[in-house]
Amino acid sequence: MKLSIPDADTLWDSLLPTRRHQQMLTVGPEHLDEMDHVNNTVYLVWCEGVARAHAERLGMGTEALRALGAVPVARQHVINYHRPALLGDRVRVRTALTVHAGLRSVRAYTIDRLNSSDPADLGVRLAECQTEWVWVDPVTGRPRRAPAEVIDRFGFGVQKQLPGS
Repeated sequence: MKLSIPDADTLWDSLLPTRRHQQMLTVGPEHLDEMDHVNNTVYLVWCEGVARAHAERLGMGTEALRALGAVPVARQHVINYHRPALLGDRVRVRTALTVHAGLRSVRAYTIDRLNSSDPADLGVRLAECQTEWVWVDPVTGRPRRAPAEVIDRFGFGVQKQLPGS
């Protein structure tokens, strides 16, 4: 069952830069399975990687979050696969923090192929993923609300100003 939230690309342009991040990569032999396409588990690794890079970019990597007393742990991953990625494909992995409510946050991801023969900017959708994260105390493992600094750093404490407002 897919979580009922918008996909990353639906919200991408409307989100503050602190709520979104993307990475480009090229499919290598280490990503392939015996069917000569990217193994399903690799998509999840790519999603986790872009999420970590996003947090690090904002100074909210694991050690910083531990110091603040709350770290996210995955509760649910939902991945919809559309097309396989193949050796040499250029791939864009995007993540957008779409929801934050008390103990949980939700990230949406899109994975698109951006080869020279694909439509410019849009590419070809390979997969979409959503992860529900629950915030926990890193010492006790018990659920805990994300600290205000985390909420602010990831752009949930700030409302985007609309033109003319």
